[in-house]
Amino acid sequence: MQLSGMSSDFKLDTINRHGYEEHEISQLNGEVASSGARSRLAFRMLDDAEKEGLRSINGTMSTKEHGSFNDRFFRGDRAATSESIGLPIRDGAKCENGSARRSGPLVSGTAYCISSCSMILLNKVVLSSYNFRAGISLMFYQNLISSVIVAVLGLCGVVSVEKLNWKLIRVWIPVNIIFVGMLVSGMYSLRYINIAMVTILKNVTNILTAIGELYIFRKHQNQKVWVAMFLMIISAISGGITDLSFDSVGYAWQFLNCVLTASYSLTLRQVMDKAKQLTRSGSLNEVSMVLLNNLLSLPFAIFSILLFGEWQYIVNADVIRMPMFWVVATASGLFGLAISFTSMWFLHQTGPTTYSLVGSLNKIPISIAGLLVFNVPLSVPNIFSILFGLFAGIFFARAKMS
Repeated sequence: MQLSGMSSDFKLDTINRHGYEEHEISQLNGEVASSGARSRLAFRMLDDAEKEGLRSINGTMSTKEHGSFNDRFFRGDRAATSESIGLPIRDGAKCENGSARRSGPLVSGTAYCISSCSMILLNKVVLSSYNFRAGISLMFYQNLISSVIVAVLGLCGVVSVEKLNWKLIRVWIPVNIIFVGMLVSGMYSLRYINIAMVTILKNVTNILTAIGELYIFRKHQNQKVWVAMFLMIISAISGGITDLSFDSVGYAWQFLNCVLTASYSLTLRQVMDKAKQLTRSGSLNEVSMVLLNNLLSLPFAIFSILLFGEWQYIVNADVIRMPMFWVVATASGLFGLAISFTSMWFLHQTGPTTYSLVGSLNKIPISIAGLLVFNVPLSVPNIFSILFGLFAGIFFARAKMS
């Protein structure tokens, strides 16, 4: 989630990597009957990973907690809230609410898919089409946008944001360092590799995370999951061998990104319980994590820009004098932030099974669009490798739920 930017893909991959039960979310929806549940749920998925027997990012919360968060996060669903507590609603309002419920999954799912596709495509445009070589600076700019927007929404009471303190920040710094590395490596890999291959190679993250869970948390996967991961390895190797635009630098960056993304997931699970104890409410919701990650990344980004001399490139680059470049860079950051909100909305409207499968299927149009928009040279074996990798990702998502 930059948790926008490249880490928004991490959110989906995280949900795909962890196990959870559909009926528990359905039960939660039935108990609280309002659209705020997803926002709290998204972080309980990681908050309660070590506490629950499922070891997933599927957590629970009380009706009181949910109602409070719903009032502050999704303020528009008053009809559903009134209905759940038995307040009288006119027939016209009930019909309108029923229609909204029927269209909710379609609208929220479409918004999530559009945000995800747009963010990746626009980042690729910035890094490749504009040949922008300052990935750290791009991350800094996008994270700054996200921080400002979330902070303003929090001050206006639109979203619920935990008040940050130094103890929480000190605990969170190791997570944030990995987070920054994850974003930067993702930026550079996207610059050198076509989107379809980035999507396929990201499957390696699932394998590394499963191995980490086995040795750190003693979590064992079922046979179907290991078969799916074996298929992912085959697709990644065959995809690299048949990639006509193969770039060793880009593949190195992508492998580093997979290692850091898996490390981020595993470290987050270890740190989350302690971090929750350092907040006033005793929890850390997704919006607060978005703000925490993005704010803390800014000083690290500035230090890295100075250390690696990116500031010299920024000062002399002609591309930053092009207004359209700033439009695209800003839009990609906004779409990255939008993924955090649309994913919360979509998961509540549907459930984890649908969310995970749609996320896996969403990689198909992203890959196709990336191949067509950027005119990537292809061979028949490479096309089959990409399709095989996409199938392996879908099979993995299904295997995690079996």
